Amino acid sequence: MRELREEYLKAAEGLRKKLTDLSDDFFRNPELGLEEERTSAMMQEVLKEAGYSVESGVAGMKTAFKASIGSGSPKIALLAEMDALPGIGHGCGHNIAGMASIGASVALARTLSTRLKPGQGTILVLGTPAEELGKGKVEMVKAGVFEGIDASMMVHGSSRRTVLKHFLGLERLNFTFHGKSSHASAYPEEGVNALDAVILLFNSIGLLRQQVRSDVRIHGIITDGGKKPNIIPERAAASFYVRANDLKELASVKERVVNCAKGAATATGCAVDIGNGGDLNAPMKINMAFIELYRGVLKTLGLKEDMQPPEKNVGSSDIGNVSQIIPTIHPHVPIREGINIHTREFAEATTTPEGHRALMEGVSTLGLTVMELLFNREALEAVKKDF
Repeated sequence: MRELREEYLKAAEGLRKKLTDLSDDFFRNPELGLEEERTSAMMQEVLKEAGYSVESGVAGMKTAFKASIGSGSPKIALLAEMDALPGIGHGCGHNIAGMASIGASVALARTLSTRLKPGQGTILVLGTPAEELGKGKVEMVKAGVFEGIDASMMVHGSSRRTVLKHFLGLERLNFTFHGKSSHASAYPEEGVNALDAVILLFNSIGLLRQQVRSDVRIHGIITDGGKKPNIIPERAAASFYVRANDLKELASVKERVVNCAKGAATATGCAVDIGNGGDLNAPMKINMAFIELYRGVLKTLGLKEDMQPPEKNVGSSDIGNVSQIIPTIHPHVPIREGINIHTREFAEATTTPEGHRALMEGVSTLGLTVMELLFNREALEAVKKDF
């Protein structure tokens, strides 16, 4: 394995300029979720050139794809994210995350072309669009794309190098209140104020926050607050995200938030429509055997993990849904300290030498971890047993 690792790292280094150029290109040409046509096409072309067979438009999404090389089991998948954020482009660094998986896949193909015997294993690359919408991987899970896969992984840009990281489950809720319009000065008694219901909803949730677990997050915005100050709003709306570390608590808090909306409607005399703003994103199912395997790769490369508490600075992602059905990890590669995701500063940092270094770290760690799973059956069985 030592000789194979060295050969892989050499192949990865030979791809540095191509990978960083593509990552920078994606930074300059960001595409929103389910609209990543250029990004997806360029990723697929790189994989085809490396010898992968590619199926595009999987799970009913035109930018999703599935690429494979090799045959038989185990089947190990690398996940390639690609979408950007509205207004700030690649503020979540999916140009780095996606190209780390693509780069690792190409370097693996070059290294294992003569070593991976028929039936000895399959390397898969799944192009997963619309992570920012919490949608791409969810749709792929529903469509059965992950069936038969033994393990999946990706890396994500960050300010720190972490391997064990929690993700909260996420429910998206939309509330629309319906009242009755009237002149706010001349005939206020004739109106039923839908905005009052929204304000009461926010106040109720503010009080609810005092009696929830520390891992619970509830946050929202007003999406419609009326038209003019002198017209009592006949319609007002709000959108909320509800998060928790496990599905049972998530369901419980969701019910309490819904009851806040119903109570606000009753108190103000409004009607309320309650709808989901998207699919549920499951919390991350932690696989310590998989995490320790990746940590072993870091040690091999002389890289030190930043031991940040895994419950600190947590968000949500559709990769949680994948982790519920197959062993999955989502380590973070560091760009530099002091920057946070979903900012223009973070997007710009992906194109710096530090961003390029983080990308290439991801290529190195992902590829070496894949090889461990392919050739070290004890490691693979430990990961499966932990799951």
